[in-house]
Amino acid sequence: MQFAQICDRVKIDPASVGPISLSAFPGTWFNSNPDTTGIAQIVMSESAGNLFLQTFATGPAGLIDWGKVAAHVFTAGPSSRLPAGFTSRYDFDFVEIQLQGMLMKGLLVLAQFHSFKDDSGRADHFGREYFAQLHDS
Repeated sequence: MQFAQICDRVKIDPASVGPISLSAFPGTWFNSNPDTTGIAQIVMSESAGNLFLQTFATGPAGLIDWGKVAAHVFTAGPSSRLPAGFTSRYDFDFVEIQLQGMLMKGLLVLAQFHSFKDDSGRADHFGREYFAQLHDS
C-alpha cells in the first residue's frame, strides 16, 4: 500500500522538496486564559532546522519549568512545506504528557494528553488551551 487515504496520493515535484518553514513558531506564546491552572506559556525556538519547546506550567509558587524538548512539525498536507502543527512529549517519573499544537488564525491551539504512571489513582485526562504571541507595537 502506498497511501492510507486518498489525500496522501499526490505527485511531488522533486524541485519543490525542501525543509518545512518554521518561521511561524519561534517566540513566547502566552495562554489566553490568565487564570489557567495548566500551561501558562511556551517558548519556541528553532535550531538547525528543528523546533524546540520550553514549557512553563502554573505552580503554587510561580511557574514550573518543564524543560526544553524537540517537537515534530507537520504540514497541512503531503505536498505542503508550510507548518500546520507539531507534537512533543514530556516524560516525568509520574506522568507522560503529549502535546499537540495547531496554528490557526495566528493562535496556537494546544491539546494536552496526560497519562499517569504512578499509583495515585488520578485519571488520564485531556485538555485544550489557546495561546497567542505578544508583538511589539
